Amino acid sequence: MRTVVVVPYDDKWPEEFETESLLISRILNGVVMAVHHIGSTAVPGLSAKPVIDIMLEVSDIHELDTCNEAMSRAGYVARNENGIKERRYFTKGGDKRSYQLHAFATGNIQLLRHLAFRDYLRNNREIAAKYAEIKYTAALLSGNEPHRYSALKASFIEDHLRIALTDD
Repeated sequence: MRTVVVVPYDDKWPEEFETESLLISRILNGVVMAVHHIGSTAVPGLSAKPVIDIMLEVSDIHELDTCNEAMSRAGYVARNENGIKERRYFTKGGDKRSYQLHAFATGNIQLLRHLAFRDYLRNNREIAAKYAEIKYTAALLSGNEPHRYSALKASFIEDHLRIALTDD
């Protein structure tokens, strides 16, 4: 069973991202246009679930579907769209999930949304600290239910994402 645990920032997360992004780039050579570290582990100093979120930008999302077997050999489970239209989602680590891959085609608004929110938190330490508090509270209230944890953070994320997308 998966648990929802938020931990203090770990200085190893950027290195873990770099190592995994090199592996993914080798596996998906020619399919991936860009690899981005997103989510809370990409924000220095921000507490997070210890799961590295990686976002892939691809020219054709359907071409990525032909790579599921290669991704499986690297320990990833393909989960198709998993609730977000035109996304491809992969997880690694089973119940002790270590990596989540989110892939979108160039031009998909989700690319902009994820990068804008990440950069907004990186540039606004007070907001990031408030987000950390919300994450700890959500983890306590979620009863180890990942969907409930996400729902408890949703209004904060949407409110600040609107600001992030309108910032110059």
